[in-house]
Amino acid sequence: MISYETYCLIKKYAEQDKLKVDQIAKECHLSWLTVARWLKMDHYAKVKQKARSSKLDQYKQSIKGFLEKHAYSATQIYQKVRELGYPGSYTPILNYVNLVRPSPAKAYLTLSFAPGECAQVDWGSWKSVRVGSTNRKLSFFVMVLCHSRMLYVQFSVSQTMEHFLDCHQKAFEFFGGVPAKIMIDNLKSGVLRHLVGEAPIFNPRYIDFSRHFGFTPVACAPRKGNEKGRVERGVGYVKHNFLNGLEISDFAAIQPAATCWMNEIANCRVHGETKKVPNDVFVDEKKTLHHLPVHTYDVGMAQNLRVSSRFRVTYQTNHYSVPAKFASAKLLTRIYPDRLCIYSGTDLITTHPRCYDRQQDFENPDHVKELLAQRHNAKEQRIFARFLALSPLADDYYKQLCQRKLNPSLHIRKIVALSEIYSPDSVALAIADALTFQAFGSEYISNILEARSHIKVEPQGALILTHSQDLLELELEEPDLTIYEKKD
Repeated sequence: MISYETYCLIKKYAEQDKLKVDQIAKECHLSWLTVARWLKMDHYAKVKQKARSSKLDQYKQSIKGFLEKHAYSATQIYQKVRELGYPGSYTPILNYVNLVRPSPAKAYLTLSFAPGECAQVDWGSWKSVRVGSTNRKLSFFVMVLCHSRMLYVQFSVSQTMEHFLDCHQKAFEFFGGVPAKIMIDNLKSGVLRHLVGEAPIFNPRYIDFSRHFGFTPVACAPRKGNEKGRVERGVGYVKHNFLNGLEISDFAAIQPAATCWMNEIANCRVHGETKKVPNDVFVDEKKTLHHLPVHTYDVGMAQNLRVSSRFRVTYQTNHYSVPAKFASAKLLTRIYPDRLCIYSGTDLITTHPRCYDRQQDFENPDHVKELLAQRHNAKEQRIFARFLALSPLADDYYKQLCQRKLNPSLHIRKIVALSEIYSPDSVALAIADALTFQAFGSEYISNILEARSHIKVEPQGALILTHSQDLLELELEEPDLTIYEKKD
């Protein structure tokens, strides 16, 4: 039996392209007998096949009789017809039993909820999205109020506990209140274990969160996602109405667009099931919601992270600086969806915006200044020690510089530098002279050293001593007094 499309193709090849039977058979990958038979037919018609006889035919009435008496399994029916002489295999029995006794279709109850009674929560996933220089899987959180079908959606690139709780909190703020119950799936952020027939064991953190906001968590039965059908349809609605065909250039742009979509489309449409506008129904439901607590819940997750020798903590491949004095220490880090807070004991020492890119380094300039100041102080100490070693009077000279507020560290560095030019002994003599003349400052020391460097000391001959008797025997020439005569 060929398809209608193949029949039309055979007719085209024969009538329009004037191909022969064997050529058409080659083009259509059919036998020439098949092509010849269909060419003789004026129109397409399915060939009725003759019913084939089966070894099971004479036992079918018996099988129906067994099934009418009791809901036997196919294996039990096989055993019974074998006793009646059936010579065939088990598979025809199984197929026939499934045919005459098809599995009943599942039926579901339509659940109804009072205003403010319950909201349903679920995560959805979409394609990857650009975050900085990398791509991450896009997730979105959906909460639907069961009575009004009011919908809230929050986009994220992670489904961890801090995001799960933060999305709850923002949804409550969006609705302006808290429903009495929150129905969730059996995800680990909410339910640690839920065995069939047993009560669920909720995550202690989620229980603490529910007590803070005053709602009761409810978990769906295992593998019974239909119990939260309202939010399941909400997730599908977000995918098909908002995300389908949406060009997402950057993750930062998607949440503002989603907020606009919720306010102008999702909650303003006529709902397909209730035939009402969610915003209109929500006006009455909002009055039944519990009030928001005065204080927000701390959704941060705590981790102890080791600081590297470069005074960085590493989280999800990114590096965040801390003050240099905490290098190689172990610090408590509270991780929020939008920031990282790092503590030493109970003291908050730094905060960084959380980055969802990879292999990035974030340094607070103040953390580097502290280390640079320590190194600068160490260098100043080494220079001061060299200055004191120049002369026993160096300490007195330093005190005089401090009293006159002459920036002692600057003058000391210059005097130490002069010792490398003129020699330490020359600088020591200059310091002594400067103290004698009360001349304080590196400029005075430099002038004294420069002056000493220009004094030339000529070699001296033998010392000749004169006695008083020798002085009496000196002969002096008569002075010329004419120079004093008065001229006319």
